[in-house]
Formats: sequence, C-alpha cells, structure tokens
Amino acid sequence: MRLLTQKIFPAHQQRPSYFIYFLGLMLLLISLTGCATIKDLFDFSGKKADVHLPPETLIAKGLDDFNVGRYDMAEQYFTEILDRHPFSAQAILAELKAADCKYYMGKNYEALVLYKQFEDRHPTNEIMPYVMYQKAMCNYNRIDTVDRDPEGAVQAIQDFTQLLKAYPVSPYTEEATARIKAAKEFLVNHEYFIVEFYLRTEKYKEAETRLRYIIAMYPDAKIIPRAKDLLAKLEEGKPPHSGFAEWFSELSLPSWKNFIDRAELPPSKKK
Repeated sequence: MRLLTQKIFPAHQQRPSYFIYFLGLMLLLISLTGCATIKDLFDFSGKKADVHLPPETLIAKGLDDFNVGRYDMAEQYFTEILDRHPFSAQAILAELKAADCKYYMGKNYEALVLYKQFEDRHPTNEIMPYVMYQKAMCNYNRIDTVDRDPEGAVQAIQDFTQLLKAYPVSPYTEEATARIKAAKEFLVNHEYFIVEFYLRTEKYKEAETRLRYIIAMYPDAKIIPRAKDLLAKLEEGKPPHSGFAEWFSELSLPSWKNFIDRAELPPSKKK
C-alpha cells in the first residue's frame, strides 16, 4: 500500500488532506439528495423548524414560538406559509408576524421593509394602525446619540404623524404623540450639540446663528433657556472657553414617557 501511495503521490508532492476527502464526500451527498445545500450541511446554529406541515399547523406552531420569544423559530413557520401556501387563509397573519419577528429580533431595517410591504398589499386591513405604529417604531429605534445622523428621528416623526392623521383615535394615539415630542427634543439636542462643536473650534458667529435657529424653530424645547443664556454670552463677546460639560450636559433622546400629557390620562394611568 505504501508503494502504491508513493507511485500516486511522489514524495516531492503534497498529499491531499483529509479535508479534501471530506469536501468530496459532502459534494457527493448533495448530488445524491438533490435538495440539500452547503448551508444545510454545515449549519450548526441550532434547531430547525419542522415546516413540512399544513398551514393550519404551521401558523399554530409559529404563534406558539412567537409568544414565548423564540422569534427565529417562529419566523421559519411564517415564512414557510408565505413560500408554500401564499393563498391560504393563514397567509396574511403569517406576513404580519414575519415582520414582527424581524422587529423583535432587533432587525429594524428588515422589519421596516416587511411592514411597508404589508401596508401596500393590505391598505384597508383593520390592523393597519398597528402596522403604521410599528413602521414608526422601526425608525424610532434607529435613534442613536446626538453626535450621529438624526435621520431615524426625522423618519419616526414623519411616520408617527402619518399615523395620527390617518387614525386620530387609536390605541397608539397617546404614545405616538409623546414619541413625536421626544424625537423632536432629540433633534433640538442634536442641533445644540453642533453649537458645542462651533464653540470648541472658536467659530462663534456660526454658533450664534445656530442658536438663533434653535430658539426660533423649537421655542418650547427644554434646552431653550440654556440656549438663550449661551446666546447672550456670545452676543456680549464672552464665549465660554472651558466648562463645556455644564452647557452641554444630558444631550440625548429623552424618555417618551416624560411627554405624556398626564392631565388627560384617566385616573388609573396617572400613577
């Protein structure tokens, strides 16, 4: 056997590793099964859902997993309904819950796409207020720190406003209104953060211009008294050269719960 091996693989050549034999075996298995893929054969990530079931069973299993937080498993059931039973009675619910799975797994961009698709396909569905709320939340969840792109806040405000115009009275009216105020406060804080940059780089005229814009555009923002005091110092020619933390502290996305009009809440919710 050793002589035979030496004839096939001379000493000066590298012999094939066991990995090559293993890979060849896997390719042979793929050719025999016909439906397997490399991803299937090498997928050690966890359980796979038993999706070869009727749609009634698929939706039930998907909802069971969803309700206990197994969103990855639930998504497999919902996706199978959409792929194999797109005209079944369970398809619309599966479409919505697939979007919910993405959302609760923190995949806001993917969830947003699915919610938009649901909105386009079923514009008169009774669940539409919820879908519009979830769309807005996908963007709201994108809001980061004040030194980052504020696009998430801008889009969330637009989406929540669209919800309130389409459905002035819904289970989401109070929260959507409060989140709009919180997102606007974030935008003010973002603008005010830019003022700090101008001060640190001694661009005082630009800082004054930005402060006047903030005061004019957001007169009710919580940061306005501080902004007016800072503008007065700049106009007097006394810009702060240190202690910036005092002027620019707590610049972030405030809790939306701080913007709920508690006077309008029923007694049971005022606690």
